[in-house]
Amino acid sequence: MAASEIPRGAGKLGWLSPAIVTGGLAPAVVLVIRAARRDLGANPIAEAMNQLGLLALVLLVLSLAATPLQIATGWKWPIRIRKTLGLLGFFYVCAHFLVYAVLDQSLALGAIAADITKRPFILVGFVAFVLLVPLAATSTAKALKRMGFARWKRLHRLAYVAAILGIVHFVMRVKKDLTEPAIYGALLGGLFLIRIMDVALKRRDKRGSMRG
Repeated sequence: MAASEIPRGAGKLGWLSPAIVTGGLAPAVVLVIRAARRDLGANPIAEAMNQLGLLALVLLVLSLAATPLQIATGWKWPIRIRKTLGLLGFFYVCAHFLVYAVLDQSLALGAIAADITKRPFILVGFVAFVLLVPLAATSTAKALKRMGFARWKRLHRLAYVAAILGIVHFVMRVKKDLTEPAIYGALLGGLFLIRIMDVALKRRDKRGSMRG
């Protein structure tokens, strides 16, 4: 986030981002403890991947909810934690992929490549992961300044594409009971709707001011 984007009075919420990081990493710690205790069920690798993937999707959707929440409520604090939530989501995406690549496939690159090309749900998840890499790499204030806000903003719209692909990946993974991915799909659709309505209202107001 650029310095100009930080809301006035944000210093009063200096505890907020550290609290989000602590809370966001807590499930990873719990998962590691469960794995050490051999408490991940009959298929611990699959359970770990499922939990990490779900956490990644939840955090990504929450990061995308920051701007719509500000639009709907006028609150400034959601923007303050948007980047933190997004980076936590990326952390869990990386952990999800690493468990698959290292523990499930033993870093057999040929087998991983074959999986990606032959199994559509893995391909969709991998594309979502690839899309998030440049977003994480350009999440700093220096990157925003170097790229310019307009280019940076266009690039970071890929987060919505990655979230859609994450939900599709989820749907293809569960196959039968689509209740949970449908909930995330509905939430993401609601976020899209708020953003679209906000853009439409701003354009209408701009046209009205030009006519006036």
